[in-house]
Amino acid sequence: MIELYYWPTPNGHKITMMLEETGLAYRVVPVNIARGEQFEPDFLAISPNNKMPAMIDREPGEGSGPLSLFESGAILQYLAEKSGQFLPADRFGKYGVLQWLFWQMAHLGPMLGQQHHFRNYAPERIEYAVERYQKETERLYGVLEDQLEGRDFIAVDYSIADMACYPWVMPDRQGIDAGEFPNIVRWQERIRARPAVKRAYAVADDINAEETITEESKKILFGQGRRPRR
Repeated sequence: MIELYYWPTPNGHKITMMLEETGLAYRVVPVNIARGEQFEPDFLAISPNNKMPAMIDREPGEGSGPLSLFESGAILQYLAEKSGQFLPADRFGKYGVLQWLFWQMAHLGPMLGQQHHFRNYAPERIEYAVERYQKETERLYGVLEDQLEGRDFIAVDYSIADMACYPWVMPDRQGIDAGEFPNIVRWQERIRARPAVKRAYAVADDINAEETITEESKKILFGQGRRPRR
C-alpha cells in the first residue's frame, strides 16, 4: 500500500494521475498547506523541503522496509519502475521521456509557479517580475507546442512526462491565448478525456473543500524563511 501525502496542487495532481493510471493501491493522507501542516515534524521526516507531494511505499519489495520519497519527479519515476508502466524500458525511449520529465521539474513548474505568484498573489504588482515570468511562460508554451507538432503525446506514447506537464498548463490562469497553441489544446483534450485523469481530479474535488489561498494562508505559504534547527 502506498501512502500519498497530498494537497490539490499541480504537483499533487501528477501523482494521483499516475496512481490512478497504474492501478497501484494507495490511500491519500491530506496535508493542508494553508494551515501549515507541511511544517509538522512527521511530514518533514518524509519531505524535508516541506512541499507537496510525498509518499511512503509500505511494500517496496526486495525484502526491505518502507520506502519514503519526496519530489514529484522522483516519485513518478519510482512508480513507473515499480509498475512497469509509462516509462519505456529501452534506453532511447526511457531517456526520451526522462529529459521531458526533468524539463518540467527544472523549467515548466518553477517558472510558471513564479508567474502565478507575481501575477496573482504578490502583495504589490512589480511590473518587471510580471513581464519577466510572463515572457518565460510564453517561451515554455512555445517549446511544448513545438514538441507536440505531429505527436499525440510529449514522447512517443503517453508517459510520466505528460503526467508531469499536464497539471501545470492552465492557459486561462496564466494569461495565455490558447488559440496560439493548437497542439497543446489537442494534447490537453486528449489527456483530460482519460478515465484515470478524471478519477485523479475527483480526488482533488473531494479534498479541497475550502479555499486554500486567503490572506492568512499567504503568510504561511509565502512567508517562509530558514527554519530553525530542531
